[in-house]
Amino acid sequence: MGVPEPLSEAEIETALTGVPGWTVEGETISRTYPIRYHAAVAAIVTIADRSRRVQHHADLDLRMDHLRASITTHDAGYRLTAADFDLARRIDAIVAAHQALPLD
Repeated sequence: MGVPEPLSEAEIETALTGVPGWTVEGETISRTYPIRYHAAVAAIVTIADRSRRVQHHADLDLRMDHLRASITTHDAGYRLTAADFDLARRIDAIVAAHQALPLD
């Protein structure tokens, strides 16, 4: 399987159009989901299972009223790769399935 190829700046900009709500922060992409605490816990369990299956993992930060996900490819020297955007799409679907709701 080899080391994943980092994306160029242009490729990153194009890939971002496929994951609305995600932003580039240095060499990571991140998104914060407004979600109730217990729904977020359930989402994290599902994210962990899917991450294990695709062998790519996000950094997750759980708070009382939100979940923050940050992704980069460690094997590519902490650079962004296509795998990061694939995982972002998977996380979006998982959080949506766990009823992410605005809390305002």
